[in-house]
Amino acid sequence: MGDGMRIVVTAGGTMGHINPALAIIEEFKKQEKNVEVLYIGTHNRMEKEIIPKKNIRYEEIEIYGFTKNIVQDLKNISLIQKGIKKCKEIFLEFQPDVVIGVGGYVTYPVLKAAHDMKIKIFIHEQNSIPGKANKMVAKYADLIGVTFLESKKYFKTKGKVVYTGHPCGAWALDIPKKDKNELGFNKGKKLVTIVAGSLGSGSLNQKMQEYLKEIEKKNYEVCYITGKSHYESFTKEKYPSNVKVFPYIDELPGLLKVSDLVISRAGAGSLSEIMALEIPSIIIPSPNVANNHQYYNAKELEEKKCIYLLEEKDITTSKMLQTVDHMLQDTTTRLKMIHAMHEMDTKDSAHMIYKEIKELIS
Repeated sequence: MGDGMRIVVTAGGTMGHINPALAIIEEFKKQEKNVEVLYIGTHNRMEKEIIPKKNIRYEEIEIYGFTKNIVQDLKNISLIQKGIKKCKEIFLEFQPDVVIGVGGYVTYPVLKAAHDMKIKIFIHEQNSIPGKANKMVAKYADLIGVTFLESKKYFKTKGKVVYTGHPCGAWALDIPKKDKNELGFNKGKKLVTIVAGSLGSGSLNQKMQEYLKEIEKKNYEVCYITGKSHYESFTKEKYPSNVKVFPYIDELPGLLKVSDLVISRAGAGSLSEIMALEIPSIIIPSPNVANNHQYYNAKELEEKKCIYLLEEKDITTSKMLQTVDHMLQDTTTRLKMIHAMHEMDTKDSAHMIYKEIKELIS
């Protein structure tokens, strides 16, 4: 082993957990020349593909989410015990200074093992209402970082809870601007980017299709990103020439930087990018997520006047036309929003997390 810092990071299941984990790893690599990183994830979810490609040492444990199927859940309980045992063996060999959990059920056995071995633990919560895994492991944590101030009240623990914001915002700042012309847009016109993403539900897509068909005479353009699974059905319809539909845009913050307005779901990662880039937005929380957490993510930002919150059930074509016009034309509203986002400044979230962890283990 070298004499550098050694960190174990665990997060799994969705990009909502994996991206902030990667942002934290990135920051440690930037600050610590000899840092050694080991990532523990599941044997069958997306982190298993993503992490090794980034030349990060990867260890997997077999574990599943609880289902209410008694046979499966009993099997899972024994897998958790096996996972804890495996993590202890890994820790004996790797000797980590700290174990960092960023959400997802895979983190439970990892953090339980770290707690048993008296290794320092940091967890980060992305959403305003903590996820199941983080609620379970909070009692083991020495330090908890939260994206939303509101979350603090859910953690009644011995550990210290700090407001760090979301570590992905800073990433967004580093991504270069896209060229509007290359994507087929007019530099002289305002651009509205709508990100339906993986949560683009059938009902919302339908409402949006009706809105898009009505904007032919508007002097702005729309970039609509469907998410790969909805692209085919969405493009069966015909849209005016000032609308362009894409399944996916790589390095999306580069496009957001040249957009005048963004319409998006309220995932914590998306919100952190919008906040860091200070772009006026209309936020439509997904109603089909655990604890309705997207609504609460958005609610806190709406109360601080950072975003315009629109619930899916309230969307009509005329409401969309009116709201978009208002958001593009009313300079006072736009400036107030930008100022409010600036005040919430958590652009150096990953660095705050690094500094807090460094202090924890020194």
